[in-house]
Amino acid sequence: MGETTVPILPCRTLQPVLDFYTPLGFEVTFLQRRPNPYAVVERGGIQLHFFGMKDYEPTASYSTCCIRTDDVDALHTAFRSGLRAAYGRIPVRGLPRIGALKDTSYGARQFLMTDPGGNCLRIAQPIDDDPRHRPAPRGTFPRALHHAALLADSKEDLPGAARIIDRALGIQDEEPTPTELLRLLVLRADLAQRSGDTETSRRAQAEAETAAGRLTAGEREALRDDLGRLATLRDGM
Repeated sequence: MGETTVPILPCRTLQPVLDFYTPLGFEVTFLQRRPNPYAVVERGGIQLHFFGMKDYEPTASYSTCCIRTDDVDALHTAFRSGLRAAYGRIPVRGLPRIGALKDTSYGARQFLMTDPGGNCLRIAQPIDDDPRHRPAPRGTFPRALHHAALLADSKEDLPGAARIIDRALGIQDEEPTPTELLRLLVLRADLAQRSGDTETSRRAQAEAETAAGRLTAGEREALRDDLGRLATLRDGM
């Protein structure tokens, strides 16, 4: 059996989408302008097809696909570098954008990337054989991080995720550990920047930088994804 599944994704016009993918190392292997706009881009084993829809609204798109890889860290690094070269910065909000690399609660290490057509690519490397969501962890702050991350990345509910983080940071009779505090502040800065709230993002980034200065070398290594996200947020301001 030699079946292959190929996603066919919508966009308003082809050229902005093609201009997005080519700096990321994709090659345009097919392009048709008429009678129906259609294009194909390929990079290694990744093949994406696009069709044009004149009245399509990218900001209202729900189209998505999952790309499974055995080296998600390498793809994240390559795509970030390509985006920086193309846009002069790494876009983290609006269209297009690239999200944080992180280990999820459902057995995958992944990041999300959304192109100018509003198509969200979920680029994932399995790290567990069980793809089901894990139960929320015990503990006030790990639980807050768990639920906020799910709201932000699975449901795109940025205000809801921000409320969870703000409640956790406002608790008076319990303190997060240094690593929990750093993760809370980075996620809060990320949510604010994705929502266009630059002032809140700057404030949370500054507090996160202070918290990072108190971490041990071992803690910094354990939080390399969060610290990398903090650096990206700082560069994207």
